Amino acid sequence: MRRLVLALITLLLCGFGVPAAGAAPGHARTETVLAAGWKFHLGDVPGAADPDFDDSAWTPVSLPHTWNAAGGSDGGGDYRRDVGWYRTRLTVPAGDRRVFLQFDGANLVTDVYVGGKRAGRHEGGYSGFRFDITGLAPAGRTVSVAVAVDNRKNAEVAPLDGDFTLFGGLYRDVKLIVTDPVHVDALDYGGPGVFARQKALTAAAADLDVTTRVTNDTPSTRRIPVRTVVRDAGGRVVAVSATVVTVGPGRTVPVTSALRVVRPHRWNGVRDPYLYSVTAAVGGDAVTVPLGLRTFAADPDRGFFLNGVPYPLHGVNTQLPSRPDRGAAVSGADIDADYALIAELGANAVRMAHYQHSPREYELADRLGLVVWTEVPLVGFVTDSPAFRANSLVQARELVRQNYNHPSVALWGLGNEQYVSNPAANAVLAAVQDVFRADDPDRLTTYAHCCLSDADPLAGHADLTGYNRYYGWYLPGAANLGKWADDLHRADPGRRISVSEYGAGASVRQHEQRPVPPVPGGKWHPEEYQAEVAEASWQVIEARPYLWGSFVWVMFDFASDGRNEGDRPGINDKGLVTDDRVTRKDAFYWYQANWSPRPVLHITSARDTVRTTETTDVKVYAGTTPVSLSVNGVPLGTRVPSGHIAVWSDVALRPGPNVVRATSVQDGRVLTDTVTWTRPS
Repeated sequence: MRRLVLALITLLLCGFGVPAAGAAPGHARTETVLAAGWKFHLGDVPGAADPDFDDSAWTPVSLPHTWNAAGGSDGGGDYRRDVGWYRTRLTVPAGDRRVFLQFDGANLVTDVYVGGKRAGRHEGGYSGFRFDITGLAPAGRTVSVAVAVDNRKNAEVAPLDGDFTLFGGLYRDVKLIVTDPVHVDALDYGGPGVFARQKALTAAAADLDVTTRVTNDTPSTRRIPVRTVVRDAGGRVVAVSATVVTVGPGRTVPVTSALRVVRPHRWNGVRDPYLYSVTAAVGGDAVTVPLGLRTFAADPDRGFFLNGVPYPLHGVNTQLPSRPDRGAAVSGADIDADYALIAELGANAVRMAHYQHSPREYELADRLGLVVWTEVPLVGFVTDSPAFRANSLVQARELVRQNYNHPSVALWGLGNEQYVSNPAANAVLAAVQDVFRADDPDRLTTYAHCCLSDADPLAGHADLTGYNRYYGWYLPGAANLGKWADDLHRADPGRRISVSEYGAGASVRQHEQRPVPPVPGGKWHPEEYQAEVAEASWQVIEARPYLWGSFVWVMFDFASDGRNEGDRPGINDKGLVTDDRVTRKDAFYWYQANWSPRPVLHITSARDTVRTTETTDVKVYAGTTPVSLSVNGVPLGTRVPSGHIAVWSDVALRPGPNVVRATSVQDGRVLTDTVTWTRPS
């Protein structure tokens, strides 16, 4: 009977009912990526917004695009933060439509002109934004579009700077969106205009309030039908609602519909990232957003909980997805590849540092079951001015409105490492916390604290606190991480704490057996030392259930042009994977052996191919089953890994090539890893 009732309601919602008074046939929403046909010039150009401006000498480019991919990662003087101009032409569809330009990200301040007239200005390099260009782009006409992207440091716009390259330009997609004049609001801080709030969740039912922002851009008052449909992962309708709202000309009205999903299937992290969808139809327009049903909590003694069950977060930090030759102007396939590596690692969480990330990343986290910490770009310092504070609050609202529906997002971050605890910094963090609480009272908030007292007021504005603690790198002794955590937990037992950053640098071209701690800012960053820091750090973290999360810094080597260390200037080399995504470092396999359910067998120091000593230790990361080792075909015995590590000490190497082979049977599969080390004659 329930299915029959749902089917009848669905038929009514699909148009078999009586139209609301004043309703008109609608146009389906279209979205077109504007990738080709752009011209680019680096440097400010007077008159470049004019429709008749001659851009014939400019460089043809396709989007996404950045101008400092190379200069921003070489550690030299070519890191150029400037104004870049982009120009193109677009044809607006005929008919009575509303037309919007959407930018998924442009760094740092963006001015947009259509037909020579200003369409809008956006301040902030990482959140998306839209401008209504209907009045500037006559239907059926071709118009010029000119975009100035100012990447220079701006005292009124966050971030002021950072230990990362600020790639300039239109480094994410630009889209043309066309809707009916009656439509879901497209101008709500770049958000979808549809917000599904989970009010209650039990095994029997999930109760939702879905708010749809209904916009009437016609010259007369309309009675507008609003239809809300929840579908399960297979596309089957599981909840529906219908209403009619009266909206005056040029007005936007929020409409909230109550829905119930019976016997809900929970979004359960990497174990079972089950997704529903919610479609809100307004007249002829419709917007679909993801829905995952789940609960989050954190306890000062027992750590993080997902759906009422302990779920300690072990994850990685990520910066912008990037590639050495393209900077942050990457493809969707590049982002997919990054998240495939994160899934391969076995992480169950991602901290998207230090700013809002691309829409595709949140979508992938939803589908992969990764719990997300995402934050506003309050990095290092603030400007004590009303304009900077206002900009910070706008970016906080953009972060929430644009990512509210992603079930993966559990934590809104207030920022990272404010270096000065003064009234201005504390006031900005407190104000951002207020925005998060007002716009989303259900999620947790957190902050990544460093470099001041653990109990500094800066660490007290958010619900939870993360600490960036590089024991074994910037601080002595990786094992000291445990004492620090225990001391803090004992001194402030009510504080819910995590390790938001930890790790060490590593070059895959530099090696040292039994390494001594290197100088962090020096030129010698042996890969083996990073692995030792990872081993000691994770053993400490795993033994402390009161830590609600831990996040390795960082998943991938990335561009930070101000650095000059390790084997390459302009690169932060603390990644578990190289910046070209080609090489997984030894530490990658250490975490994989501890975190991933997949079988792991990895001989460390494989890239240290020339050995000058007569003997060496052989260390293998593996599961829990016995590992056998042979050198040049001679068996050296079997070890049962202790804490996922098996070691053979003082293994003799003969002059010339030495073939080292490890073998293990895991999950019914025979695994083998082989390396060749050459000892010069």
